[in-house]
Amino acid sequence: MTRTFRLAEVTAANFDDAIGVRVRPDQNHLVASVVKSLAEAYVYPGTAWPRLILDGDRPVGFLMAFLDIDFAGDGTGTDLRSGLWRLNIAAGEQGRGCGRFAVEAVSAEIRRRGGSRMTTTWHPGEDGPEGFYLRLGFVPTGETSGDQMVGELALD
Repeated sequence: MTRTFRLAEVTAANFDDAIGVRVRPDQNHLVASVVKSLAEAYVYPGTAWPRLILDGDRPVGFLMAFLDIDFAGDGTGTDLRSGLWRLNIAAGEQGRGCGRFAVEAVSAEIRRRGGSRMTTTWHPGEDGPEGFYLRLGFVPTGETSGDQMVGELALD
């Protein structure tokens, strides 16, 4: 079966499709819901970049990137980072390339904006997505964000 993944901006027309994206029940503790992500996108306009992932016209996932967040947290802009904030792949769609597509799409957007590295976080442990990110080339930085590990991917 040929997959035709693409991103779509979340609009009033596809809002219900976006909030209908659900990960497997055993993954709920690993990623925030699409509803929470869209609320955060509203609160952080210009920083959050939410997108519905479609296979043809069928919703299969949701991603939200962050663009130019000051990780130093001191307002100096000395550690601006962009990356993948959320990745929700629908329960029945996992393992079919949608997650890889999402990471590649965010990488392309960061490159388009002049970025050279992509940051993400994940919950450590066997039930988390660490293996997925490591297989894609992310390298743990040794930092944490709350209870999550921070990883980076060079966008050469």
